[in-house]
Amino acid sequence: MNFYTMKETRAFLESVGMPGGDLYDLPTSEKRFEDGGQYRFEVPGIQGPAAMKALLETLDEYGIQIHRVTQTKGIMFLTDDEIKKMVEYAEKWTIQLILACGPRATTDTSASVKTEEGQRMGYRLRGQEQIVRGIEEIKRAAALGVRGFLIYDEGLLWALNEARKIGYIPADCHFKVSAHSGHGNPCSAHVLEELGANSINPIRDIQIQMLASMRAAINVPIDLHTENPKSSGGFIRHYEVPDFIRVAAPVYLKTGGSVAANHSYDTTEKEARQRAKQVSLVKRVIDTYYPEAIVSPK
Repeated sequence: MNFYTMKETRAFLESVGMPGGDLYDLPTSEKRFEDGGQYRFEVPGIQGPAAMKALLETLDEYGIQIHRVTQTKGIMFLTDDEIKKMVEYAEKWTIQLILACGPRATTDTSASVKTEEGQRMGYRLRGQEQIVRGIEEIKRAAALGVRGFLIYDEGLLWALNEARKIGYIPADCHFKVSAHSGHGNPCSAHVLEELGANSINPIRDIQIQMLASMRAAINVPIDLHTENPKSSGGFIRHYEVPDFIRVAAPVYLKTGGSVAANHSYDTTEKEARQRAKQVSLVKRVIDTYYPEAIVSPK
């Protein structure tokens, strides 16, 4: 065998269920949410109940429904009353609420992540005590009624999945893997799915052909940034959204990030209303260029 022949390597990858490369032919995904939808809307960076309420009330004024609100700063930055209020709003507006696990590299005592080389570790955890603390975060929020969690570390994801299997945490907990874990290829996405991920957020600048190959490798929803805060490059991908939906369904469209300065930005009520406007702009692009796309019912 000639080990320097890419054709053989592509054949090997296909033999183990992975695509042989990025799918430049951009095949249409036939996969769907359980309700038949191809896409859902998600608004990230909503750090507390006041911003959440302002966002949802403004979306009502636009006549637009979303499906998920994500808090990215961390459960440990919320009081019990704030968590209860966010759960109340999620129930009132019939949406999924995702709260982020607080322990991560940027809140650890290590300075490594602040360095140029340390940035490569993403938001992953350092030491087993951080795993313990991460599980405690999820236990606390679950006891207050939360079932959706944003996870930054593959080891924590595995541990939480094991805890979910045996009933140590509720069996209906949903684990969403953050883009800050730095994954962007089908094999990595497959590993995350095997570890228990219920949805996966790849790197923000993933290209359409790469996205198509990732969809071929996994079945769980893919969470995609339609726009980004300044700290993540500030690029806006609204016109790519129809292709996101077509090749990668089922997808969550993460919209409104361009309003923020950075990932854990404290969105004000005014800025939450601006995020609602961004959702309307993305919806216009879908309605214009891919009107047959199926959105999940509320």
